[in-house]
Amino acid sequence: MQITIIGTGYVGLVTGTCFAETGNNVVCVDINEEKVKQLRAGKSPIYEPGLDTLLERNIKEQRIRFTTSITEGVEHGQIIFLALPTPPGKDGSADLQFVLDVASQLSTIITDYKVIVNKSTVPVGTAEKVANVLALNLDRSLFDVVSNPEFLREGVAVEDFLKPDRVVIGTNSERARKLMDELYQPFVRQGNPIFYMDERSSEMTKYAGNAYLAMRISFMNEMANLCEKVGANVDMVRVGIGSDSRIGKRFLFPGVGYGGSCFPKDVKALAQTATEYDYDFQIVRTVMKVNDRQKTILGKKICEYYGSDLSGKTFALWGLAFKPETDDIREAPALELIDELLKAGATVSAFDPEAMDNVRRIYGEKVHFAESMYAALEGASGLVIVTEWSEFRNPDFDRISDALVHPAIFDGRNVYSLEKMEELGFYYESMGRKTVHSQIHNELEQPKETLIRDRGTND
Repeated sequence: MQITIIGTGYVGLVTGTCFAETGNNVVCVDINEEKVKQLRAGKSPIYEPGLDTLLERNIKEQRIRFTTSITEGVEHGQIIFLALPTPPGKDGSADLQFVLDVASQLSTIITDYKVIVNKSTVPVGTAEKVANVLALNLDRSLFDVVSNPEFLREGVAVEDFLKPDRVVIGTNSERARKLMDELYQPFVRQGNPIFYMDERSSEMTKYAGNAYLAMRISFMNEMANLCEKVGANVDMVRVGIGSDSRIGKRFLFPGVGYGGSCFPKDVKALAQTATEYDYDFQIVRTVMKVNDRQKTILGKKICEYYGSDLSGKTFALWGLAFKPETDDIREAPALELIDELLKAGATVSAFDPEAMDNVRRIYGEKVHFAESMYAALEGASGLVIVTEWSEFRNPDFDRISDALVHPAIFDGRNVYSLEKMEELGFYYESMGRKTVHSQIHNELEQPKETLIRDRGTND
């Protein structure tokens, strides 16, 4: 099939590349000339496991090409996907400027029947708005507007697209439905469903899904905080409730809050939609408040241990991306923590396998970016883990202990077992579990501040 993707951001590039992988002829359009040049050379502007390989292969096979010409894209595609930014406005609502501007351009170019697909995450009613803009210059027989939300998880987006749990398509047009069905059949050969519904229900499905998952994360973060107070272990609680078939195991891991491009933006947008319809969506508003607070928990733990003035102290920070296997730092909890540490007078030595360049653009020389995870430890008063990259899971703990001025670890993702930390003699704080006091603490029974001073931590 002849497919056009307008917008080569995260969603657009994965979508176009995966459609090409199944034999379609794809044209991707973007106004950024440098990005298009980079893509033509087979280089992805984003880090996503497996994407580079598929991109190179499909460029070589001439199943995908890139252009800055929207006219070229429209002439090529029978189905045109809009994968455009919908950034949050000041009130949290999704900004549809890019979507509607492109729709306006399409209305002056289209000359034969096209299916226009909203792939971006957009508020309820957007399909109708796009159709109305197109209809300003086009007869409605020349187009159908379809809602087809994406459900891609960063870090496994290629796998999610090629083997989706489900495909959601919102349309009342039988003509558009047949084309979309033909397009997606290769992806659901194992029997996973394609759900057809009206456009508004499709648009709401994406927001509802992300808000619910965000709610599960925030719920477990609240449970973790309570577990610490009552002396329970949140890991045991998670296993206990996750085995209930009505609940399930996923999205029950406590941490320092959710981030990324989807959950924060989509939850805010859903809350704003509720406000526009004069509905007080209390659960969603609470989810946002809990997440905002959770991002400050790790910083508070550090300040409670060392004191509120961190002047002269350095902290090794492992993990900057909002989750592993991505370089995405949008709404990343690590950024909140960096701000808190710098404000308290500390120096931050950070390492992340993929996201350092993105963070460097924000902080410049305010943050030291280490060449390796171990290099970040040199002279640090403590290690702080914010993102659970695989390489952090089984480190050389002797190297960690030797490099740190004080053997303290603040783990925002519960990467290590309490038993292991106790055996190795680290001071170890995690989320929703007891604090492990080092052997030195147990022997000397001194206040934390005194102990640190007596061990000569003139950092």
